[in-house]
Amino acid sequence: MKLAFVVLINLHLALIGGILIVYFTSGIISIAATIGFISLFGIVTRNGILLISRHEDLRREGKQGLALIKEGALDRLNPILMTAFTTGFALIPLALKGGEPGSKIQNPMAVVILGGLLSATILNLVVIPCVYQLVTGRNK
Repeated sequence: MKLAFVVLINLHLALIGGILIVYFTSGIISIAATIGFISLFGIVTRNGILLISRHEDLRREGKQGLALIKEGALDRLNPILMTAFTTGFALIPLALKGGEPGSKIQNPMAVVILGGLLSATILNLVVIPCVYQLVTGRNK
């Protein structure tokens, strides 16, 4: 149950970037932007699960403390970055077509996902391992 709490922190990390980018672009959270948030939450939850599962594997292998945090984050850095980059590159054309006809749904959705991915990817590799250590109480 504690680990589910740690994974769900990712949603807040994504929300930071998603809300900030909406604020600085259109300022409107539309239905399309809400769909973007839902998609974004799925991506960042997957990244959190990847990270926490690696930390749990390392803990079972006997790692503790800073070694566990560092190794777990570095082991999952590549898969998390690949997920973020491939999703981001696919959404850039949709985000850039803001004023064109037919992009009223695609643009806000893509902008929210891009902003949230940026904040969640950066913060995921720093915040989640630290919270994992605090929640599990393994600060040895």
